[in-house]
Amino acid sequence: MGSFHKLKVSVLLSLLVLFQLCEGFYLPGSYPHKYEVGDPLNVKVNSLTSIDTEMPFSYYSLPFCQPKEGIKDSAENLGELLMGDRIENSPYRFKMFSNETEIFLCQTKPLSGEEFKLLKKRIDEMYQVNVILDNLPAIRYTKKDGFMLRWTGYPVGAKVREGYYIFNHLKFTVLVHKYEENNVARVMGTGDAAEMIPPEGNKGSDIPGYIVVGFEVVPCSFQHKAESVKNLKMYEKYPASISCDPSTVAMPIKENEPLTFSYEVSFVERDIKWPSRWDAYLKMEGAKVHWFSILNSLMVITFLAGIVLVIFLRTVRRDLAQYEELDKEAQAQMNEELSGWKLVVADVFRAPTNPALLCVMVGDGVQILGMAVVTILFAALGFMSPASRGTLITGMLFFYMVLGIAAGYVAVRLWRTIYCGDNKGWIAVSWKVSCFFPGISFLIFTVLNFLLWGSHSTGAIPFSLFVILILLWFCISVPLTLVGGYFGAKAPHIEYPVRTNQIPREIPPQKYPSWLLVLGAGTLPFGTLFIELFFIMSSLWMGRVYYVFGFLFVVLMLLVVVCAEVSLVLTYMHLCVEDWKWWWKSFFASGSVAIYIFLYSINYLIFDLKSLSGPVSATLYLGYSLFMVLAIMLATGTVGFLASFWFVHYLFSSVKLD
Repeated sequence: MGSFHKLKVSVLLSLLVLFQLCEGFYLPGSYPHKYEVGDPLNVKVNSLTSIDTEMPFSYYSLPFCQPKEGIKDSAENLGELLMGDRIENSPYRFKMFSNETEIFLCQTKPLSGEEFKLLKKRIDEMYQVNVILDNLPAIRYTKKDGFMLRWTGYPVGAKVREGYYIFNHLKFTVLVHKYEENNVARVMGTGDAAEMIPPEGNKGSDIPGYIVVGFEVVPCSFQHKAESVKNLKMYEKYPASISCDPSTVAMPIKENEPLTFSYEVSFVERDIKWPSRWDAYLKMEGAKVHWFSILNSLMVITFLAGIVLVIFLRTVRRDLAQYEELDKEAQAQMNEELSGWKLVVADVFRAPTNPALLCVMVGDGVQILGMAVVTILFAALGFMSPASRGTLITGMLFFYMVLGIAAGYVAVRLWRTIYCGDNKGWIAVSWKVSCFFPGISFLIFTVLNFLLWGSHSTGAIPFSLFVILILLWFCISVPLTLVGGYFGAKAPHIEYPVRTNQIPREIPPQKYPSWLLVLGAGTLPFGTLFIELFFIMSSLWMGRVYYVFGFLFVVLMLLVVVCAEVSLVLTYMHLCVEDWKWWWKSFFASGSVAIYIFLYSINYLIFDLKSLSGPVSATLYLGYSLFMVLAIMLATGTVGFLASFWFVHYLFSSVKLD
């Protein structure tokens, strides 16, 4: 009993350690930070971003004011670094519920020729400045054709006629809500959260506390008077009033002239509860999901899948019934004129060409599909909300590595099945599984990383992170895949219901090339996800927040069903025309959806990302698209192959054949 108690304690301690390690994994709305009146609020800055280039740059790469205490990086997780986020401290300082105006920040040194050119370039490329308060990005409202548009961040500056102007005065509005302890769940936090939980001793305190529920910014271009700022120090009041009009520009950028920065802040109490504070970001223009379109798509595909299944079941049942009801004489007579899948009984389980590659691709597909299902499920449950930056990527990496066990197991068991239980070569198969997809991914990302390094972008992965990723690959992912392979080698192989002849049967000439049918089959799975694909692409490339993970999970499940059915039907059609080479065709029947997704991404680049400028940006886009398409091909192909394998095994074990 004592040993059992020790085991419980060690498990709990392990869970606590894991909880501390998984920084950022929290349910949104679980621990608001209570500020008392006068408490300091720290504003942070993220990387400068642009939908024109898709290359993030550090905030301090431009001549902005720097904090007195120096530039410090905020705690980041692996996902944030991979996404190109670089969150740093900023010189902007607020005090809770203290409205301040005309706060002088700094006057820069006269702009050098290089700084002047860089500022003009960043304005031309439509770079946005991203500021964060209490984990909320600043939101900006603009009016267009009577509609109110929402944006995160604000532009570096504007080009008017031939002149360049900088937004050097910021008008911040902090939306706050009175802290209500009764409505807040007391939970254990991680990382910064520990300080966010109010101490037990303050329970009966009457000091009013506030929580931040919104953060808005209005950027203005204002010409400060040179003599007024000459002797001013940071955070002192500018002697004249500053009128902030976002529709006019007044501060031109000129070489060998300094830039002056200032800001103002006001606090407004709003009736927005803590869990609802992200609603403003999720209602962004263009991120509204067309529920009707998705539901319509789901209904059509479900209906279509139902018809396919009914026709298919009736056809197979009828064939089996006819075949089994005949007496021996009739069977012998029928065998002479027989055509269809019964004729390939001695060849249907003949080993495919490149069996090792098939096993490796199916193993990797199982790993990718498993990672996608688990990650999207966790995201749908709220564990990976937009509020916790980088957790989606971190979660994907974690689940991918753990599922190496499943990849090794499936690949080796399939390998042993193809070779009728022979264990020889299972280590080589496991090793190839652990290196095939990650190896191609590393190759793509290394090439793209060199492009980003050459551009001095924060999107470039630092060398130290590269080393960490390689260590994660070879110290966690590879051993887990080998462990899975070991279990696959120990598990009994799947026995074929029929014997295979030594001499392969000749495949009769076909009316149409079978690969044409295989490539065309990808259109049906593509139809299930192309609407959702638009929103995912917009989230990745247009800086919009993607949050409908519940719908994505439904679409993913539907995609799995459709891939299985499409591949199954195509395999049956091939067997009916005496084509017993079904292994690879079943994989690519559903995997060919990747071709259509790649064509769609090129279409998206030409028609939706018209502003994308420069060969580097286009190469980055196509590189990431290629990586995404490869992962989708392996996952969907695996679903199709496993469904077809099960079907062929079931079909030939259901019929009595001599």
